[in-house]
Amino acid sequence: MRTLIVAALLLGCASPASADPAQDLLRDLSNAPGPSGFEEPVRAIMLPQMKSLADDVRFDGLGSVIARQGSSGPRIMLDAHMDELGGMLRRVTPDGFVSMQMLGGWLDQALAGQRWIIIGSKGPVHAVSSIRDIHLATTEERSALIKRDQVFLDTGARSAAEVAALGIAPGDPIVPDSAFQDMNGTGNYAGKAWDDRVGCAVLLMAMQRLKSAGHPNQIYFVATVQEEVGLRGARAATALVKPDIGIAIEGGVTGDAGGAHLEESQVKLGAGPGVFLYDSSAMPNRKLTALLRKVAAAQNLPLQVDLVQGYGDDSAEMQTVAGGAPTINIVVPARYTHVHTGIINRRDFDQTVDLVVALLRRLDAGTVSELRDFTR
Repeated sequence: MRTLIVAALLLGCASPASADPAQDLLRDLSNAPGPSGFEEPVRAIMLPQMKSLADDVRFDGLGSVIARQGSSGPRIMLDAHMDELGGMLRRVTPDGFVSMQMLGGWLDQALAGQRWIIIGSKGPVHAVSSIRDIHLATTEERSALIKRDQVFLDTGARSAAEVAALGIAPGDPIVPDSAFQDMNGTGNYAGKAWDDRVGCAVLLMAMQRLKSAGHPNQIYFVATVQEEVGLRGARAATALVKPDIGIAIEGGVTGDAGGAHLEESQVKLGAGPGVFLYDSSAMPNRKLTALLRKVAAAQNLPLQVDLVQGYGDDSAEMQTVAGGAPTINIVVPARYTHVHTGIINRRDFDQTVDLVVALLRRLDAGTVSELRDFTR
């Protein structure tokens, strides 16, 4: 049954191929439903391509995909997570409304009055989250935050029995209903789950480039699960890979949307790939950061830097598991993360692929030994 549901989901999110394979990949990954713990539709996109480009493929016990290219040299782990922010069906009320258990760090103000998809035993079920009607709201309520425990999903059902007839029940995953869109020819792409489907796309494009161009390493391309609920897949996968160097690829944070404060973020959409010098979960290796700067300069690529509070990424696990490794978190800037619809820039994406490929080709045995030398 689960296989049939996943096939139906993929059929529903697939679109006709265009003359731009990278855009097609970004669209399909963004559209695929895959909240934490229900990454199957995303893995169904990633796995066939990773198998075709790798020397071998295996899995950790949680479902992360570990694909290796190369059989000698340093062990480099390139990581992107497949899961997205979402939820689970929590309870059904007698009058047919549904409550949600959120998966990941949602803002309460991003939940009300939105469209959602519940993945049930009979396939996708569309829903709308409730919101206090303005004609009924008091003056105080009109400007107040609607808390998540006040938000319910409306599937159109009128009773608990009608909800059950739709094929949904407690524990079923929920994702935002937000389709990919090329925004008016601007080079900006709107869609859900750029955190971290854009990283998944960078991983696949880097695999393709390195398969044909070669590299001096054993590169472990790892598509992890359950990042949004505690970096769980990265922890398990790192224990298997035992990398000498760890590189996370993530959706970043921009400060160029209306009302942003300079101290929050100085990264801009369309100004190139970024690297985090600090986040709440990890601090990058300084030698590796310096090398990344040199590689970007040599390739004439822009590189934005940022320090972000309230952010976690898989490099935190690569940094500490199995004895630890020098790590770095390279990001594709994204506006409006952890909400229904975010925006990325295509040139930022392409330049991030260029930067990641160039960095991986520099990480030969001598360079990795220098990065891991803490005596000087």
